[in-house]
Parts: sequence; C-alpha cells; structure tokens
Amino acid sequence: MEHPPHASSVIRVVLADAHDLLRLGVKAALSAASDLQVIGEARNGAELLTLVDSLAPDIVITEIDMPGMDVVAAIEQIHRCYPAILVLVLSKHDSFDVIKRATAAGADGYVMKDIGSFELGQALRSLLANGTHFSHAISQRLRLASKAAANDELTDRQLEVLRLIALGKASKEIALKLGISYRTVEVHRSRIMDRLQVRDIAGLTRYAVRSGLITP
Repeated sequence: MEHPPHASSVIRVVLADAHDLLRLGVKAALSAASDLQVIGEARNGAELLTLVDSLAPDIVITEIDMPGMDVVAAIEQIHRCYPAILVLVLSKHDSFDVIKRATAAGADGYVMKDIGSFELGQALRSLLANGTHFSHAISQRLRLASKAAANDELTDRQLEVLRLIALGKASKEIALKLGISYRTVEVHRSRIMDRLQVRDIAGLTRYAVRSGLITP
C-alpha cells in the first residue's frame, strides 16, 4: 500500500548502511541542513524494509552491499509497494552491472560515497524535485554503456517514441508529432516495455536517462 505524500517541508530520510561510522557521518552531515532529517537507520535490507513500512520517509539512502537480504530485492519491494518513496543509492560500487541492477529494481538515483556533504544534500533536493538524480560520473558511465545497448535493442522509431514518453508526452501528442496513429504509438510503447522488461513510465524514464536519450 502506498504511503500518502508527506506534507512537511523537511525531507525525511531513512539511511541504510552496514557500517555504523558511515551512518553517523552521513547523519551528521544531513543534520546540518535545516530541511533534511534522518528519521531512521538500518544495518541491512530487512531492517530497511521495516523502517520504510513504519516511518514512511520521503527518501531512502542505501548502500547496495549489506549483509543478509539482497538490497536490490529490498529496493524492488520498496518501489513496488511504496512508489512515492524515492530511493537514492549511496555506494562504493561504480560498476555498470551493479548500477544497472539497482536502477532496474527501482532506484531513482545513484551517487558514490566520495560525494561531499553539500553535494549529498543537493542530490537529495534534486531527487525530490525531479524524481531522479545521478551524479555526473554515474550518468557518464551509464550513458556510455547503455547507448549501444539501446540501439541494439530498439528500433530508431522506438527510441524516438521512448524519448517522447520520457519527456512526459501523452500517446496522442506523440502520434501527432511523429505523424503516426495513436494505435501505432501504443504498440510501440508495449513492445518497448517488453524488450526492456520495464512496466511503468518511471522505469522507461530511468532507462532514457541512462541511455542518454534525455538529460536528467
């Protein structure tokens, strides 16, 4: 069941990382900002899910590598059960495979642990405002690795339809712009989702950002 959106101007954060010292540092950095508040801390994926269910944060910050429950599975469950809650991965891992797994599961953003405290605060605000946030380095890595894959998986027309969907265009608008029928747009949409194994507009948007089709 989806939690209702939080009305406060303070961004409420649940922080998940296996290392106490790391959590302490991140919490201290965020607490210095008046609009950011860490309301809960988890040491593993199972604790994270419990806190999300009980506290209904605006944003989850989580590492990928934690003991016990697969964190990617936890991200997927949060995305499925509470789509209004945004997930920002704060990780030491920058491999394409890890980033791709996290975003495919529903992570809305990804930054590295070498980020500064000011940049982390800005990342959270950007994530809440735009629905997605990837650091420049992560965006570059995803763009380079995904662009060729996108071209292999989708036709030129499907790539154009995907780009317009990610820009928020409705099917009727896309049909008018491309000079094709509404039905054709819907067929393209269905085939794009099938090929990419994505089931919602948010997932298509994340793919478009990763592939360099649109700028986040």
